[in-house]
Amino acid sequence: MDKNKIIVFDTTLRDGEQSPGASMNTEEKIQIALQLERLGVDVMEAGFAAASSGDFDAINQIAKQVSNIRVASLARALQNDIKAAGEAIAPAKNKRIHTFIATSPIHMEHKLKMTPDQVIKKAVEAVSYAKTFVDDVEFSCEDAGRSDIVFLKEICAAVVEAGARTLNLPDTVGFRLPNEIAVMIKEMVDFIGDRAIISVHNHNDLGLAVANTLASIQAGARQVECTINGLGERAGNAALEEIVMAIRTRNDVFAPLYTDIVTKEIYATSRLVASITGIEPQPNKAIVGKNAFAHESGIHQDGVLKCAQTYEIIKAEDIGAEKNSLVLGKHSGRHAFKDKLINLGFDLDNDELNDAFIKFKDLCDKKKEIFDDDIRALVSSEITKVPQIYDIEKLSTSSCNAGHASAAISIKFEDEIIQDAALGNGTADAIFKVIDRISGVNGELKDYKVGAVSQGKDALAKVTVKVAFENSVPTIGHGLDIDTMLASAKAYIGALNSYLSMKK
Repeated sequence: MDKNKIIVFDTTLRDGEQSPGASMNTEEKIQIALQLERLGVDVMEAGFAAASSGDFDAINQIAKQVSNIRVASLARALQNDIKAAGEAIAPAKNKRIHTFIATSPIHMEHKLKMTPDQVIKKAVEAVSYAKTFVDDVEFSCEDAGRSDIVFLKEICAAVVEAGARTLNLPDTVGFRLPNEIAVMIKEMVDFIGDRAIISVHNHNDLGLAVANTLASIQAGARQVECTINGLGERAGNAALEEIVMAIRTRNDVFAPLYTDIVTKEIYATSRLVASITGIEPQPNKAIVGKNAFAHESGIHQDGVLKCAQTYEIIKAEDIGAEKNSLVLGKHSGRHAFKDKLINLGFDLDNDELNDAFIKFKDLCDKKKEIFDDDIRALVSSEITKVPQIYDIEKLSTSSCNAGHASAAISIKFEDEIIQDAALGNGTADAIFKVIDRISGVNGELKDYKVGAVSQGKDALAKVTVKVAFENSVPTIGHGLDIDTMLASAKAYIGALNSYLSMKK
């Protein structure tokens, strides 16, 4: 192994999906996986195979379709988990099982209810069993950030002896400061030596995930676990784009260390993940936020015009971000449209391409200017393969500041067109009520978000809803249209279809 290379382990499809509202279906995960391969990620944690049949299938499909990237599945230190992981990643050319067990006193006592000796025994058994499926086994000490260093050395030595190639020391709750992480990592690197690669997986609960990761690299860690846009449960994970660009930009500090990430694919990857998950990076998010390269201050604007380096240490083009410009129009052909999709990170089969092209042409008739973000949103909505149990045919709404709003809708269900109308406290409320009445399934709206996809008065509206139907676990729905109310109806119908699909 090249000791100067930082291995980039992306867990957007596993830990990133654990962000509230970020659940993805198999087709969406495949699109992200293919883009991660273009991005140059070394290892991709495609999911948690034992979590559900859907997770298993997504990992298995990804393993069949990617070429060079190493595909990993997470597994607890349990035989059933490890077996599911091994079977899910079996088709991959390069594969890894990532197994873990908690090692902090608080986790061992209250969660596992196991002694340290029992934890070591379980860890060794897990690694040994994983080795029967793959040569490449990674072992994680969950909550290593709050674990005793003497115990970390003992369990790491044991799993390395059992065959683990990579040792991950996650700060699972984002508790440590950079100097503390650096001390721990250096001690573990010195102890392990060349027997295994030391990896870090830092959470962002105190806003220190990236800082802790960079400190870990300087202390000798050679694998970083991260996500696109910093997605992840609670406050998220270390953001891949921030780690990579910090190493690249501060070459004076990190040289000769490097990654194999194709930085010009960063922006496309960020936008694809945002479009599919419905979770947009905050405007002032480092590297990929919409304001990352914007200057409002007159002093800053003057400086940038005279010399960009006065206020910009990274060029927008370095991450593949271009100014939002007109790209295609109503006279554009299918070939040009396909080429644009490839450049934006999409890989569609012929049927998906034809459907997307039809939608694109329809949009061209309604919208004067078509931007890259319009196309990203349009295609992302098309590749969502939720069965269309209910489908909107027509929608008519009216509102008045001195009375109730109303919505009349025609919905297709099993080759039958059902029509109904309802009053509501606002137009969106009326739409949701009439859909509930037609379907006979009552939903409780938990979240409702509306955003403009691009710019202009005719910008596409993207609506995301979270709805609990019949007191169930909330499902997510996305809707896209120039008409915000129609986008709202599509989002609610999408959540309903997802709920009914899961019930079958």
